[in-house]
Amino acid sequence: MLKDITLGQYFPGDTIVHRLDPRTKIILVLFYIIALFTADSWVSYGLVLVVSVICQSLSRIRAKNLFKGLKPMLVIITLTAVLNIFYTTGTPVLPGWIITWEGIARAIKMVLRIVLLITGTFLLTYTTSPIALTDGLEILLNPLKKLKVPIHEMTMMMSMALRFIPTLIEETDKIMSAQRARGADFETGSLVRRAKALIPVLVPLFVSSFRRADELAVAMECRCYHGGEGRTRMKQLKMTSADITALILGAVFLAAVIVIRRLGF
Repeated sequence: MLKDITLGQYFPGDTIVHRLDPRTKIILVLFYIIALFTADSWVSYGLVLVVSVICQSLSRIRAKNLFKGLKPMLVIITLTAVLNIFYTTGTPVLPGWIITWEGIARAIKMVLRIVLLITGTFLLTYTTSPIALTDGLEILLNPLKKLKVPIHEMTMMMSMALRFIPTLIEETDKIMSAQRARGADFETGSLVRRAKALIPVLVPLFVSSFRRADELAVAMECRCYHGGEGRTRMKQLKMTSADITALILGAVFLAAVIVIRRLGF
């Protein structure tokens, strides 16, 4: 299960999606999320699905990697489907049944929404390095600095969090493997027993996490890091014609979903 968590991973590449400015990709993801939650009919869901498949094809990220990130969410997806099937009123599938056709349709839409939301947003981290993502987000949030919001510090913390998610997952897997070699059992017994079995994993994981944080703080201090004031970037972000085209297409896509909803298709 731990190896199925792919949040924060970056897959280097030289596709058109990888070359887009991180600010463009962040804005496009916002367009995508708004369109996904605006979609209400099968036509609009189909349009979102087609756009998602096109983006996945252009990024050359294998569908296997995208759906791999869904495994930890299977419980939530299943629960969402069951609740919508049994708690949506409408026309019964069979006389006397609590399951309705409207419930089945709503369950399919909700499951599709969750799947598209996860796979679509994962493309952002899969095709954008944490440093580029941090720079793009900081530039987009620059106006908030006038309100004394510590934008640089917030984006720096987000970047470090994304960077260390795969590291912590790998560390957890190593600790669990070591504990299994010593006879620990994490998969059998009651819920309380399995929770207690995780204590020998959590304690060294916390110790390791605090040690890494301390080492990172010392390394930043040794490099004279004092926050974002007066700092420059090694790679300056520049918008290209491809970014402008992508933003226009993203705006057209969002407008199309809104129009489809308004017209009731």
